[in-house]
Formats: sequence, structure tokens, C-alpha cells
Amino acid sequence: MRLDPFELTAVDIAGVDVEALHALSVGVGWPHRADDWRLLIDLGQGVAALDEIGRVLGSAMWFPQAEAFATVGMVITSPRLQARGAGAWLTGAVLAAAGDRPIGLNATRAATRLYHGLGFRAERPVFQHQGEVGPAPGDGGLASGTLPAGAMPQGTLSRDAEPADLPALVALDAAAFGAARPAVLRRLLALSQGRVLVRDGRVEAFALRRPFGRGAVIGPVVASGDAEAVAVTRPLMALPDGGFLRLDTRQAEGDFPAFLSRCGLPLHDTVETMSRGRPWLRPGRPGAAPTTYGLASQALG
Repeated sequence: MRLDPFELTAVDIAGVDVEALHALSVGVGWPHRADDWRLLIDLGQGVAALDEIGRVLGSAMWFPQAEAFATVGMVITSPRLQARGAGAWLTGAVLAAAGDRPIGLNATRAATRLYHGLGFRAERPVFQHQGEVGPAPGDGGLASGTLPAGAMPQGTLSRDAEPADLPALVALDAAAFGAARPAVLRRLLALSQGRVLVRDGRVEAFALRRPFGRGAVIGPVVASGDAEAVAVTRPLMALPDGGFLRLDTRQAEGDFPAFLSRCGLPLHDTVETMSRGRPWLRPGRPGAAPTTYGLASQALG
């Protein structure tokens, strides 16, 4: 692609130096570490835009979540190219690679117009909560000054997630997300500290926390109501040594976002969930079925 004064070539992102991709995301203020890039490259496919001397000036990725669905993310262009059509070119490349699958993505405000032009429709905002949290107290975070205490949902108990919980986590996530993605959950569980809610021996909700960006991110969080979501998230709210924590949710109101704010994670920004091919998100309010209370990431959904 010729973008005066640049001539860009799209190459497989798997063969690009991760440190160069990290520099690209740092250049636009995104928090991803090199290790976060490595995880996404392992889970997805994509392209990077190189100029004539091999500098990385753009990226776009897609993530096959199931045979019949994919998400798009990590669409980044150097500030010098953002008004020159490079984003549409890179997004078009990954959409072509994804084929006829329905596609979902989470668009920044700056990119919403681009995706509308490519046939995407807005569905629901995502609320990015983040902030500095304190060190984990001796009781595991179940009740402390910055972690408000709360009763467990009746008939349930909360415990650490274990590798043997993976099938239950995949099933809950599939019901909430709309597609089964065992490879994603397997990788995230291996990287994360997790919490599950158990009733009558059956896992009914879960939350995972892993290193990300400036500190850590909690997600995915899957539960059938606010009380269950709070119960699995609360023990993960305090980091061992304190630090920066983030959680992205589509819950605009109710006990769960109020809980996040009380724990020191105020609303920081919003993006827009969009889809092409078919609607992504299930209509209705949480409470009757498993619901995604916390995204794994904006790229993965």
C-alpha cells in the first residue's frame, strides 16, 4: 500500500519482533507489555505493516474463537498514518483472512467511524475500570478497608480455581460469550490466579486475574448475577504487594460496577462493542443465565 510518503508492506505478525510491536503500542499509549503481545500472537493471527526500512508502523489481529465466530483487535497505526487509511487497510486484511465468520470487536471512540464504514454495528459500551489497589490482607481480601465485606450467595462457597475446573470454566464462558473457546481459557487459567463459586458441587461462576500492562487485569469474570460476580471477584481485588488493577465490564449500573468503584477502580474510559455478520451479545439483563461481567481483554472479548 502506498501512503505518501510511505510504502507499506503487510507481513505475518508471527514473524515480527515482539519488541517492535511493543514499541508500536507504547507509541499510541496502549498498556500492553511484550508478554501481553506474545500471548495474543499465540492465540491469534494477524498482520503488521512495515515501511521500506522494516519499521513496524501498524498492526491488526483476529482471534478465531470458534468455527463460526472471531474477534478482531490490536488494530494500531503509527500516529503519522492514522489519517491516511492504514487502519482500514489493515483491518480489511484480517477480515479477509477470517473469511465468512461473524466478527465482534471492541472499538475505541477514535475507531468507531472506521468500523461503521466496514459494516459493523454498535451493540453496547464497555466500561474500563482501573486504579491502584492495596496489598492483599491476611484473610485473602474477603473483608478489609478497601475491599468491602459481603455475604456469600446462599448455599455457595468460594475457593481457588484449579486446573481440573477447566471444563466447567469453558462451559460457563461459552454460555456467556456465545462460542466455546477452550484454547483461550486453558491459556488464561495457566497464567492466572482464579476464583470459583461452587453450589452443590457445581462451579457456577468464576473470575481470573493475570499480569497485564501496568499491573494486573481481572477477566474473564462469568456469573449469573451481581452477587455471584462480586463473590468471585472480591478475593482477587487486592494484589500481593499492591499496585495497578484493571477490569473491563459491560455492566453500566448495579451492584457490580458500584463494588468496583468502592474497591478503588473508578471508571476510566469506554469503548464500544460492535459486530458484523450477526449480533454478538445476548439481549436481556444478567440473572437468568451466565453473563460476562469482566472481559478477558478488549481484543479477546
